[in-house]
Amino acid sequence: MRMQILGGKFHFESTSESLLRLVEIAYGGLPRYQLPMAVPEFRIELRLSRRQAEPNASEPPPVETTSGAGFLCGVMDASNYVVIAPEQHKALVVASEDMLSRPYHLRYELIEFAVFILATRGLGLVPLHAACVGRQGRGILLLGASGSGKSTLALHSFLDGLEFLAEDAVLVQPESMLATGVANYLHVQADALNFVEDDKIRRWISQAPIIRRRSGVEKFEADLRQDHGHLAAVPLRLAGVVFVSNQSADDPDVLLSAVPRDEIAARLSADQPYAVGQPGWQHFEQQSMQLGVHQLRRGRHPRASVDALRHLLD
Repeated sequence: MRMQILGGKFHFESTSESLLRLVEIAYGGLPRYQLPMAVPEFRIELRLSRRQAEPNASEPPPVETTSGAGFLCGVMDASNYVVIAPEQHKALVVASEDMLSRPYHLRYELIEFAVFILATRGLGLVPLHAACVGRQGRGILLLGASGSGKSTLALHSFLDGLEFLAEDAVLVQPESMLATGVANYLHVQADALNFVEDDKIRRWISQAPIIRRRSGVEKFEADLRQDHGHLAAVPLRLAGVVFVSNQSADDPDVLLSAVPRDEIAARLSADQPYAVGQPGWQHFEQQSMQLGVHQLRRGRHPRASVDALRHLLD
């Protein structure tokens, strides 16, 4: 199975139809993002192992990472793991039969782990825990701690006409500040529906499967490929960076405030501890300073926050 993901060319191979079906569910129907560079072909082998004799009754153990001799490994247990050879643009994903009943963990913690590491290393991208929305080829990078409201803001941006690029992970080419991601699912908690007035949209989200994060938080996993809004057709060139805050604005008519330039580096580093150690981080940091970094506090309605993002895109 060949797919264009994150701007890279991925070739998945397996003797298991079930594993290939998960790849199709995760990445089928996505815009075919391209980056302005020659890209290698990445190869991922998916291997199904025997069912564990005593599978964990609640959830699989968390992935632990290790590296050495040119390999990067993510290990749940002896039957579920990922081995990545970034320099060879290859990865092996091994999953036990009982993991097929846990598609969320299998997709995100094993398959997507391999996809994102290969794309990050092979395409020279900076990996960020972030969301991104925009319009007409320009995007706003949304940063903030878990619970700050990034997903809710991404949802209302999507419903109010902005293009959706990604909600949980954004990869940025630091030289061009082009952002790419996987525009398949949006994960939101039930309270995100409080300001959704359209009954059709409320039904679509409330009937979506419920996933449980490692933190214990439960969220709806809404598939955005069902024509309820617009997916970004191309990678978005960043026009600004915004820290999303869960604090209400002192003045509900003034939601955006500029982050002082001498505080930007520290704010970015604190928000993205993993990305700080990656190649390209300093260039990304410098480019972000040139674009301008803002903080966005909450207004009376999420629509006001979306309007503030539109102002940055103008």
